Amino acid sequence: MLNRFKEFALPLAILSFLILNSNLEAEDMNKKVFVHYMPWYSSKFVSGDWGWHWTMNKFNPEHIKKNGQREIASHQYPLIGPYDSNDPDALVCQVLLMKLAGINGVIIDWYGIKPFRDYSTIHRNTKHLIKYIKRAGLEFAICYEDQTVRHMVENRFLPFTEVEAHGQKVMQWVDKNWLNDSAYLELDGRPVVLVFGPQFFNRSHWSRITTGLMSDPQLFGLPHVWQESGMNGKFGWLPVTGGQIIPPSIWRKYLDNLQKSDSTLFISVAFPAFHDIYQTAGVHDSYGFIDNRSGQTFIETFDLSWQSNSTIIQVATWNDYGEGTAIEPTTDSGYFYLEIIQRYTDKKLIFNSGDLRLPISLYQLRKESAISSKYSTVLDQATTLLFDGQCKLASQMITPLVALLDKANPPD
Repeated sequence: MLNRFKEFALPLAILSFLILNSNLEAEDMNKKVFVHYMPWYSSKFVSGDWGWHWTMNKFNPEHIKKNGQREIASHQYPLIGPYDSNDPDALVCQVLLMKLAGINGVIIDWYGIKPFRDYSTIHRNTKHLIKYIKRAGLEFAICYEDQTVRHMVENRFLPFTEVEAHGQKVMQWVDKNWLNDSAYLELDGRPVVLVFGPQFFNRSHWSRITTGLMSDPQLFGLPHVWQESGMNGKFGWLPVTGGQIIPPSIWRKYLDNLQKSDSTLFISVAFPAFHDIYQTAGVHDSYGFIDNRSGQTFIETFDLSWQSNSTIIQVATWNDYGEGTAIEPTTDSGYFYLEIIQRYTDKKLIFNSGDLRLPISLYQLRKESAISSKYSTVLDQATTLLFDGQCKLASQMITPLVALLDKANPPD
């Protein structure tokens, strides 16, 4: 049986909220919804081994638990199972889910261009992902992790005397290869670059390493450091700190302060929860905890972002399993988060919740050799139809194959 998962059991009050908000005013449809994406996963089936982000040197995905799931470094479990960020089948599945949910684009967590740790793998995966983003007609932007510079310096991979030159090379590469792409996210005619922090480069650094760029990007940093770092604006994130439990009253206040900005450029944020596994994995102490409240946390944060003055909403995150913030379909939440987004966007007039099931069914059929080898042409045609938004025709191709597979593999 494909697509097995346990949906959130929604209280009546939440269902009423969804009904009341299912027909939002057309004037609100200028919002752009972006998801923050981690391109860092490696699987044994595609890359030859299980990467750190699935194992954290503690968990063993080769161990199959009683519930049939692999042991991974997360409190969540992807509905397609632990995947590889360089797997074309996974990338097709993900961008199609985004497209059908009404998501406009992807903000990619990016570690630069140096061959240090897994940075070059992340860079390769990012370039691969962008090809599929563009095929789906979506946009993309980069969130640069400048903490990478500190790690390279501390490990003597990059001399401290060369950090500014390195920063210039990084920004010049981004400027040349991405910022002028027609699919790159712009605000007021200028490309948007997020910096997670900044955590290394200061105001003087940023002034010099962005001088001479062709595209004149707008830089966005986190709310507590954006001004001192010389950023153009700020973006919100999950307000966890000190390993504390963060109640709704605290994160509501954080979002209220973020969204009070009148003249300041800001990118609003929506999130489902925060439940990291770092302490259990022995990596370091937990950053904190935000309860999902059976999906109500996402409903509230997304609605607050939708009602804000920001034209860009960043959903944090699409797939950070280590921190328990994933909104892509999982065994616990199913398609809940994508269905919420779909209700807000104009895609609710084109696609429905049933359409959201098609990309994962397609992925699972691709991974069944008995199906993929015999019906590869049919699967290719169904893929093209989904990219074209022809869900009804794609379903007519996919549904019989799902039934065939279910018959061969009945549920326990």
